[in-house]
Amino acid sequence: MPSTLVFQYDKPVNTVEALRRAISNRLVYQVGKDLRSATQRDWLFAVFSAVRDRIMDSWRESLAQAEDQDAKRVYYLSMEYLTGRALTNAILAVDIYEPVKQACALLGADFDALVDLEPDAGLGNGGLGRLAACFLDSMASVGLPGIGYGIRYEYGMFAQRIEHGQQVEEPDYWLVNGYPWEFMRPEFSYTVRFGGRLLPQNGQSEWVDTEDVIATAYDSGVPGHAMRSVVTMRLWSARASGGVNLDAFNRGDYIQAVEAKNLSENVSRVLYPDDRTEHGRELRLRQEYFFVSASLQDILRRHLKTHSGFDQLADKVAIHLNDTHPALAVPELMRLLLYVHHLDWDTAWGMCQRIFSYTNHTLMEEALETWSVELLGRILPRHMGLIYDINARFLAEVHDRFPSDNALLRRISLIEERGVRRVRMAHLSVLASHRVNGVSALHSKLMVETIFSDFARMFPDRFCNKTNGITPRRWLSLANRPLSALIDSRIGPDWRGDLDQLAQLREFADDPEFQNAFRLAKQQNKRRLADLIARSPGVIVDPESLFDVQVKRMHEYKRQLLNVLHVITRYHRILAQPRANWVPRTVIFAGKAASAYYMAKLVIRLINDVARVINNDARIGGQLRVVFIPNYRVSLAEVIIPAANLSEQISTAGTEASGTGNMKLALNGALTIGTWDGANIEIADNVGLDNIFIFGNRAEKVTELRGYGYQPRAIYDGNFDLKYAIDRIAEGAFSPDEPDRYRDIVNSLLESDHYQLLADYADYAACQDKVDELYRRPAAWTRSAILNVAGMGAFSSDRTIREYASEIWGVQALSFT
Repeated sequence: MPSTLVFQYDKPVNTVEALRRAISNRLVYQVGKDLRSATQRDWLFAVFSAVRDRIMDSWRESLAQAEDQDAKRVYYLSMEYLTGRALTNAILAVDIYEPVKQACALLGADFDALVDLEPDAGLGNGGLGRLAACFLDSMASVGLPGIGYGIRYEYGMFAQRIEHGQQVEEPDYWLVNGYPWEFMRPEFSYTVRFGGRLLPQNGQSEWVDTEDVIATAYDSGVPGHAMRSVVTMRLWSARASGGVNLDAFNRGDYIQAVEAKNLSENVSRVLYPDDRTEHGRELRLRQEYFFVSASLQDILRRHLKTHSGFDQLADKVAIHLNDTHPALAVPELMRLLLYVHHLDWDTAWGMCQRIFSYTNHTLMEEALETWSVELLGRILPRHMGLIYDINARFLAEVHDRFPSDNALLRRISLIEERGVRRVRMAHLSVLASHRVNGVSALHSKLMVETIFSDFARMFPDRFCNKTNGITPRRWLSLANRPLSALIDSRIGPDWRGDLDQLAQLREFADDPEFQNAFRLAKQQNKRRLADLIARSPGVIVDPESLFDVQVKRMHEYKRQLLNVLHVITRYHRILAQPRANWVPRTVIFAGKAASAYYMAKLVIRLINDVARVINNDARIGGQLRVVFIPNYRVSLAEVIIPAANLSEQISTAGTEASGTGNMKLALNGALTIGTWDGANIEIADNVGLDNIFIFGNRAEKVTELRGYGYQPRAIYDGNFDLKYAIDRIAEGAFSPDEPDRYRDIVNSLLESDHYQLLADYADYAACQDKVDELYRRPAAWTRSAILNVAGMGAFSSDRTIREYASEIWGVQALSFT
């Protein structure tokens, strides 16, 4: 190895002149272009590379210190990372935003245009993936040694287009022009095996005749605040273990020649393939195993690099399961320890239960992942056998403790025996983990009272709460520069690393000068959003109107339909009383529905049909506008959220585990209208009940109504406004070319109304009247908005990660000299 005297390099300097030269050098010597030939893409790649250079020293130092200190590391396994754009996030972390912008200007490159040219990384869909991205940011910001593992999806989930009011899914070609932030690491490639059979041999069994896929690593650096450290996000890309079938190719059978290659590489093509078909379900199972197998092999390789065996494995490795998608990591670790490294069962299982921890993200039984025994046994026969063995040993222990409770054995078994036999992945995750957490106080309470009540009785100390959080660097400092600048002018910039400092803003809540500046910042953001809406979807909205925002994944329990019912009621009221003192409103929706989710896609169509009717009705005089903004993603959220006045968090009580959109919106000065659900409760505790609009039944009442026979039609018959709104939908007022278009929505509301929209409708409408009343008093509204911002210190993901590190993972921050 060359000495350090031989191996020398130039460390980057962050002056405008140094950045200008660095960008120029990257353009010429890496991109291969000059001033005459460079395209916008070329300039983007040159800037990307120059900025990436400036995190490398910290990244290498973080990796080196973790190894030199023999630190225990956390390995975060997640199917999603909704990271958003990397460039501006890194520029702010390095603190070179203005110098880079000035360097680009000197070179004749439009910095703002370059920023908008970067696609959002197609690595996630909703709150699960965005939470994982915030957590990596916070791991780096507090200096934790860790790696986030996932899949490098070639086409993301999908890009959403709205055509004739309907969602149309298209491939998300986010990688089509390359991704300059990442490094391919071909030296870290692992064989992942599928199918085959177990061949008895010498009293044991050998897994043979498998289909093999190669997982290759791609690394991206996630820089922390002020470059304290950089965390690695390692994503796996699939490639075939064999190449093109040349015999078939030479025969002219070009499809067969690449068929096996394509089938292997489909594993990392798309996030969440449509699972309505057997092929779709099989592909999703293969994806989940592909990424955990590669990750576990990589984790053990790294451990053995600095340790001679596995005696210290549980003292040096913490593996966290972000929901049940990575649950196959449990039997995979057992496979590796038993059959590759030849540990005995008790030692291997004891290590698993010290290493794994699990976050549950849902209380809905239908959302708890299960796999049919037939499918799992066919694709992963070794793992199905291990799950049987784990289950048999566990049920024997349960029987010894509760010998006469056969019903308990059925409920707690890893295998659901009723109907088609299925493996309960949540049960497997709970059993293998030493700590299991919910993501809000209510969710964690209900988790141990409902879906995991039997496990909680057996392992009461295993369960805990870790309320979700968000990174203030992206969701305030980056997304809302006008408000960030105002906060800096009053309390300084250190709140980015210590969000509790926002509490100092309370002393300015009644200050007229600060209120005016606060409103001005909000109006700047609203004008920016209004300009975006004018471009797409092409609706002119008034920035002076109240911006009423519901942006999130489309799902029935999130109750976008309840919002629509109120919009229709408001529309009818304006028509009935056009001269009343209405608060002008712009109601903004955005969100994707899963491609196979019929009802959610039908609600999207209804929103667009209602918007078309209302926006073209001159009788309401601009008092109401409705907008559905297509292709919701992180970069779009960064424009919408700072502009919001009102945040719609209206899930049925007891269904939203936590939510993080509620936190982002409140952090940016939006007032919440919401149910007593998820993190809404803790937001209310921190900002005060006078500064939030709470409505609807509590979780206990929701359960009671379901238990005693909920009658939605009786509520419909007893409420004129509600009945009129539903009748207008049923009569085709918003779909005159197809009057029965929304029959399924109407029938669902009147016959079952599973998420109890009708039960909460009257209280919701009354609460919306209170919103209008407060908004008519600008000083009072602004005071509440400021107090919302001031109360958000508890919702920093830095706080959440510190709690995970100390109370679940047992991981300490690195020491840097």
